[in-house]
Amino acid sequence: MTPATITNHTRLIKAEAERLGFMHCGIARAEFLSDEAPRLEKWLAKGFHGSMSYMERNFDKRLDPRLLVEGTVSVLSLSYNYYTQTQTPSDSFKIAKYAYGTDYHLVIKDKLRELLQFIQEHIGAVSGRAFVDSAPVMEKAWASRAGLGWIGKNGNLLSKKKGSYFFLAELLIDLPLDVDSPSGDFQHCGTCRACIDACPTQAIVAPAVVDAQRCIAHATIELKDKIPDTLKGQMDNWIFGCDVCQEVCPWNRFSLQHNDQRLAPRPYVSYSSDQWKDLTHEVFRELFQDTPFERAKYEGLMRNIDFVQNND
Repeated sequence: MTPATITNHTRLIKAEAERLGFMHCGIARAEFLSDEAPRLEKWLAKGFHGSMSYMERNFDKRLDPRLLVEGTVSVLSLSYNYYTQTQTPSDSFKIAKYAYGTDYHLVIKDKLRELLQFIQEHIGAVSGRAFVDSAPVMEKAWASRAGLGWIGKNGNLLSKKKGSYFFLAELLIDLPLDVDSPSGDFQHCGTCRACIDACPTQAIVAPAVVDAQRCIAHATIELKDKIPDTLKGQMDNWIFGCDVCQEVCPWNRFSLQHNDQRLAPRPYVSYSSDQWKDLTHEVFRELFQDTPFERAKYEGLMRNIDFVQNND
């Protein structure tokens, strides 16, 4: 395949990704993540993954996409905007913005399938697999390598022009493409430590190192057991996820309203605290179907509400 053909394929794919609504499509060469290996090993050894035992599995595949999907040559990293100016009522419980609408897995997976189908129809017999936070893929590391942004001190991927309110997804394919220039860690964070200082539970123990055992998002979504008493008085009314480290990040002043109706705020976003406390299993099944809340389930959500309202 000639360099001109590779460049043409790259432009074609990026144009289609933009048409499908992705904010950015970057490309990295599939290889072993040598810089990430010792960081991941240290993070796991310290138990910072909390109850997320799945992080310990498939260690080698997590660091090398060629072991995950045989024949992978290029890693396409894509970002998808979910920012909205809509807020939960100031006197009610808080939920992370990413959970305002339809489950992002459903929204983005459909678009990734369309992109792969487009590649196969317009380029040829290309094999690949799509991932949306659903496999041992180090999405932030690949997004940084693909030039989508840099990993900030809060551990999120940050973009100078788009902030951090976006989902990440990957398409692993066996097609050679032009690669983008990588971004460095903390590249544009400078001396800022707003996220570190603002974290209600001091979960950011070092730049880009988050201890999930202290993290509100982990406690309210991933944790299936009782929320530790050590978090009493520190939850700041968050009952599903937490956006504090994003809310205080200066780069999020550049975040723009998304335009995907599937991510539009559902009625529960404007719930009063009494409505949350009075939520029934039947209403949960009706209003929260196909939303991120299904991961915590009704019982987990009510556990969170009970913990927060008795947060002394």
